Amino acid sequence: MSSISAANATAAEPAFLSKERIIAKPGFNRWLVPPAALAIHLCIGMAYGFSVFWLPLSKAIGTECPKDMGFFNQMVSSSCDWPISMLGWIYTLFFIFLGCSAAIWGGWLEHAGPRKAGVVSALCWCGGLLMSAMGVYTHQIWLMWIGSGVIGGIGLGLGYISPVSTLIKWFPDKRGMATGMAIMGFGGGAMVGAPLATGLMSHFAAPGDVGVWQSFVVMAVIYFIFMVGGALSYRVPPTGWKPAGWIAPVKKVANAMITSRHVHVSVAWKTPQFRLVWLVLCLNVSAGIGILGMASPLLQEVFGGKLLGSDLPFTQLAPEQLKAIAALAAGFTGLLSLFNIGGRFFWASFSDYIGRKNTYFVFFVLGVILYALVPNLGHMGQIGLFVAAFCVVLSMYGGGFATVPAYLADLFGTQMVGAIHGRLLTAWAAAGVLGPVLVNYLREYQLSHGVDRAAAYDITLYILAGLLALGFVCNLLVRPVADKYFMTDAELKAEQALGHDKGSDGSTSLEWSAAPGSKPLVIAAWLAVGIPLAWGISVTLAKTAVLFH
Repeated sequence: MSSISAANATAAEPAFLSKERIIAKPGFNRWLVPPAALAIHLCIGMAYGFSVFWLPLSKAIGTECPKDMGFFNQMVSSSCDWPISMLGWIYTLFFIFLGCSAAIWGGWLEHAGPRKAGVVSALCWCGGLLMSAMGVYTHQIWLMWIGSGVIGGIGLGLGYISPVSTLIKWFPDKRGMATGMAIMGFGGGAMVGAPLATGLMSHFAAPGDVGVWQSFVVMAVIYFIFMVGGALSYRVPPTGWKPAGWIAPVKKVANAMITSRHVHVSVAWKTPQFRLVWLVLCLNVSAGIGILGMASPLLQEVFGGKLLGSDLPFTQLAPEQLKAIAALAAGFTGLLSLFNIGGRFFWASFSDYIGRKNTYFVFFVLGVILYALVPNLGHMGQIGLFVAAFCVVLSMYGGGFATVPAYLADLFGTQMVGAIHGRLLTAWAAAGVLGPVLVNYLREYQLSHGVDRAAAYDITLYILAGLLALGFVCNLLVRPVADKYFMTDAELKAEQALGHDKGSDGSTSLEWSAAPGSKPLVIAAWLAVGIPLAWGISVTLAKTAVLFH
């Protein structure tokens, strides 16, 4: 009986969400995987667009809280409005828990596979939106903090890293481009989600109701459908798979940074290379994220009336003029978002040709030059060059996110790159604090000491240039990983067994091209994610057009 039970257990089908269930069969078209990743990233990328809810939520009741009311009382009060500063904590919690969850559960993800991780991400992100809807309905902000900030933040982390390892294994010949396609979606999520949220709030708004909780519910349903659809579409290649006709490059001096071996996640984070790349990402992101959060007031305060053809400073503008330049600044912010998205795909793809280390050298050298020039461009009134400089800077900010997974795969191998990337994302959490604090508090310090608004950002921009110079040095010090850190063949086999990785059984080839009949399915998959993204881009372009009117 025991032998029969053992045989039955061996023959049992793997669980629906298990990694063994999604190992691709010969002929599978690898171009179906990027749109699956995009479906998840476009949904969780709405984290960037949550600020569209702040103003309506800050007026949901119509009564301001007494100035002497304490923080805790405001947190549980249902009779007065929340200040935007309290709502902003959701944004902070997003990226703290994104980094922490990616670091903590990255190793689990490698073993469980992207399908299970994607479904858990959908449950957390969409469940968090539903809890936030309850928080708005009962006017309890702590429910929003826990719902979207904590639970949703965990969903962000798992969803963000879920496709990284899979895409890198499907595209050994185009690592940068593959991760750039997926991570581009995270940057574009707000382009789709923000106008969707605005339209839903307008639809549901009524006297005494700003329509936010209903919008959360509808978006949770839409996002859940897209995210689960993406998660169920994931497939992983069998161990040892490669595209038909592709030959791995021979290790030469030109590509000495690319290894064919693998480092375990428990070892990788202890290496000097990990610490250096952590600093490289943190410094690059700190410089970009601080500017991204202050783009609108920066343009308005630096140029003031020059945006309207007048020489009046910002503080002397009439209300109508302030409204006009605010519209221009909104266009500027939209333009930066477009370059943030485009940079993720462009720079990551470009890194396939010049190498990851050289790509970061471009980021840091060009970034230092542009940040150092921008104050002078502002004082000279060169609006066009000023805007162009920041567009390039934001493209490199997005490019840094999209290039780093391939950088890690080059250094540490592909076996556990998703888990290693998860731990590296703690650099994003740190940068999310460092960048905005530098920009916001230095600005306040300058203004409090009588510095003119048009010059209040000069010192800040020079300091950000200094951070990028430090990043250049850190990138310069990155060397190939020492032999002692790599897994032995026995350790690699043990890890592959834990990860349920399977290779050929001898009856099938580990090298194949896509089946000829798969093209219609690929087109349909790309349309499913491409149409919403195109709609979001068109809305953003319409807003951006104001800047050039």
